[in-house]
Amino acid sequence: MNLFKPNTAELQEKINVLKKQKNAVILAHYYQEAEIQQIADFVGDSLELAKKAAETEADIIVFAGVHFMAETAKILNPSRKVLLPDLQAGCSLADSCPPDTFGELKSRYPDHVVVTYINCSAEIKALSDIVCTSSNAEKVINSIPEEKEIIFAPDKNLGKYLIEKTGREMLLWDGACIVHEAFSLEKLIALHKKNPQAEIIAHPESETHILKLASYIGSTSGMLNYVKNSSKSSFIVATEAGILYEMQKDVPNKELIAAPAKEDNSCACSECAFMKMNTLEKLYMCLDDEFPEILLGNDLMEQAHKPIKRMMELSQ
Repeated sequence: MNLFKPNTAELQEKINVLKKQKNAVILAHYYQEAEIQQIADFVGDSLELAKKAAETEADIIVFAGVHFMAETAKILNPSRKVLLPDLQAGCSLADSCPPDTFGELKSRYPDHVVVTYINCSAEIKALSDIVCTSSNAEKVINSIPEEKEIIFAPDKNLGKYLIEKTGREMLLWDGACIVHEAFSLEKLIALHKKNPQAEIIAHPESETHILKLASYIGSTSGMLNYVKNSSKSSFIVATEAGILYEMQKDVPNKELIAAPAKEDNSCACSECAFMKMNTLEKLYMCLDDEFPEILLGNDLMEQAHKPIKRMMELSQ
């Protein structure tokens, strides 16, 4: 993780000046590069960022994350300008659930309650009854009357985990996040043997065989809080490696090890290529140019807002 790129401090200062001039706020996900997290007004997971987006009084929201997150911010703030540093910063999980195909599935099960993970497009949210994040998914499922059947999309791994946690049978969409399916079971076992003092913690988007090895399973914010409050001093962290920056800030004296990916890459970890498409330079340019902007139709925003609002009310 390179924290000392040339002109980083200068660019950050320019961004700070622009933020004040334009009454802008920068929201960043934990998976962003460290230099973007440093300049953000708020860093969080999907639920925390959604709440901050709903609360902001800024004229411009710069969302340092991926496309569906910026869409959510726009849905919650239809009258505000929402910018994304790189419009190509998508999401493999969101892409795995095309609206047309999902709409066909929903039409075959008209009496099912449709619960969708926030990692989906605005069009999928508009087809949903309630949205959830990994932080509140269990609470959302438990809020649905037991006699009601459920469709859960798009993440099958999170869905399987929720079935086990809640005891509710659900019809699962066959989608997954390539970042959380990149972990190598064999390498993880070998790493743990070399570091037996380390506790394995994992995000519920990971595959079942990875979750079975974990002492703690939770959202990005849940994992941060767990490590901060744990008496343990060493952890193997199975989620996108960007979380390690914020986590190490919270626990400077604890050992954090990224869970290994199947691919032999330079970081020996799992990184989201989409998240890393945003750079400090792109963030500066998008705030300066006020482009690329997230634009959604009013009808779509109105429909997509309903299930998000239900989630927010449940999360209060």
